[in-house]
Amino acid sequence: MEYPAYDSYKPSSIDWIDKVPSHWVTWKVTHGFNLVGSGTTPKSDNQSYYEGGETPWITTSELREKEILDTKFKITKTALADYSTLKVYKPGSLAFAMYGATIGRLGILGIDATVNQACCVFDEPEQFDTKFFFYWLWMRRDVLISLSVGGGQPNLSQDDLKQIRAPIPPVTEQQKISAFLDYKTQQIDHLIEKKKALIEKLEEKRITVITQTVTKGINNNIKLKPSGKHWLGDIPKNWVCSYLKHFSLIYDCKHLTAQFVDDGYPLASISEVKGWYVDLATSKKTTYEYYHDLIAGERKPKTGDIIYSRNATVGEAAIVSKNTPDFAMGQDVCLIRSSDLLLPDFLMYFLNSKLILQQLDLLMVGSTFKRINVNDIKNFTLLIPPIEEQKQIIDYLIEVENKSQSMVLKVSEALERLEEYKAALVTLDFPAF
Repeated sequence: MEYPAYDSYKPSSIDWIDKVPSHWVTWKVTHGFNLVGSGTTPKSDNQSYYEGGETPWITTSELREKEILDTKFKITKTALADYSTLKVYKPGSLAFAMYGATIGRLGILGIDATVNQACCVFDEPEQFDTKFFFYWLWMRRDVLISLSVGGGQPNLSQDDLKQIRAPIPPVTEQQKISAFLDYKTQQIDHLIEKKKALIEKLEEKRITVITQTVTKGINNNIKLKPSGKHWLGDIPKNWVCSYLKHFSLIYDCKHLTAQFVDDGYPLASISEVKGWYVDLATSKKTTYEYYHDLIAGERKPKTGDIIYSRNATVGEAAIVSKNTPDFAMGQDVCLIRSSDLLLPDFLMYFLNSKLILQQLDLLMVGSTFKRINVNDIKNFTLLIPPIEEQKQIIDYLIEVENKSQSMVLKVSEALERLEEYKAALVTLDFPAF
């Protein structure tokens, strides 16, 4: 992809820019904006600075190359009065992340707002059109980061940004360029949102099919009977409606803090139960002594056991495969060991169904933190078909999953191409106008 070129170019006076259109003029940022400032973080343990606050307070995590219309935190008039470094910036101001993991991220204020100390704000433009400079910084982000300093993470200061020199066209031309890039990026953003919505619909359809299958089976002509629970309705006549504790043993993790070592026995916590099988690739490790303490009382995971998250990522689960090395449960998970009447793969599908999700929602109503205890898990309502029917359901759902994953992969690849195209828009030279 290439933009139309200008008629003539001249050498740039900036080391990392080769050439610029002949009629462009190089300005220092402080000559282009009358105000370049930042902010601070009011003490988080002082509720008078946050409780009932009405003034939006932006952190760098909210800079996502979009217009900022709301913030996670808001501060009070007391905070504004106590901290002279807190300034309220006007809509249209440009915010830039100066350091940390988000260095180089950008945002345009769509509201009156303050910022923390990691944000640099450009306001009151003179020679620069703010939106043009937004795209200029976006285009040069990698170069700017490479110029930063810092030990663990790159770091740019306000002074660094004030010293930036940028070649720019007249303001009217800047506005034409930024309007063109707005139009193109909005087109791409619209397509990206449609792809993301499609992925969400595919996931919703997948969960719906799983739920229908593990509650009604795959035989549409099967006779039904009352489940005995008004919220569940009728179930297949030869199925059993019971509680998980009647068909499984459930062991909570040991509530002790293990010593971490570089080379030892893996620990499975909530991060290790993101997929169908327990993944220990990036797990923390502990010593032989702690490992044996953690697996005491039948807690040593076996093939077919399920590790279930009961804190933060409540409801996520993964099966222990036959290739999984010896490991112990870390914090915030429990172990489910199904009986011979309940196949692990069927139970996994059931745990991913809306029937379990609804039970989780009821258990966590009013809770500030997402967390359930082991007794809640033991009392999950469960539907258990005969073993042969469980096998048929597993085979059917594997086929459904494969088709669903194939479709999601295709959409994800298209989404990735759109993201790459959008990135390319702001890594090329500006189009000629």
